[in-house]
Amino acid sequence: MSALDATDRNILRLLRLDARMSTAKIAEEVGLSASTCLRRIKLMEHSGVIRGYTALVDHSGRDAAMAVIINITLERQTEDYLARFETAVRRHPEIQECYLMTGGSDYLLRVEVENAAEFERIHTDILSTLPGVLRIHSSFSIRNVLATRRRPK
Repeated sequence: MSALDATDRNILRLLRLDARMSTAKIAEEVGLSASTCLRRIKLMEHSGVIRGYTALVDHSGRDAAMAVIINITLERQTEDYLARFETAVRRHPEIQECYLMTGGSDYLLRVEVENAAEFERIHTDILSTLPGVLRIHSSFSIRNVLATRRRPK
C-alpha cells in the first residue's frame, strides 16, 4: 500500500477510538461513501497497516490485575544480544508488550499481575532468566488513566 493520506489517517484515528464503529459512521465522519470507506479499510487490513482488532478489558473490579512496567537494560546492544532477548521474550505469554527503546533502558515490557507474589514469580522465573539482562527496573501502575475515558458518541 502506498503512503497513507489524511483520510486514511482519519479513518485509523476513528478505529482506534472505537473499532466497532460502523463503516457508515466512519464514512460520514471522514466525508466518503460507505463503499469507498470500506474499500480503504480493507486495503489497510490487507497491506498490514491494520494488523487486527482487540477488546479493551475493564480491570476496575476488586480482583483487578495490576500493570507492571519493566525497564530492561542489556549487557550489550549487539544484534546477537537483541535477537536472543527478543526470541526469549516471545516464549513467555505473561509478557503482554515488549518495546525496543532509546534512552536509559533497552526494552520496556508490560505484564499484568493479580498481586505482588505473582510478580515475584514472574521476576524470578522469567525476567531474571532472560538472556543478556544486566538490570531490571519495575514500576507498578496505580491506574490506567486512558482506560477510564468515555467511549465517543
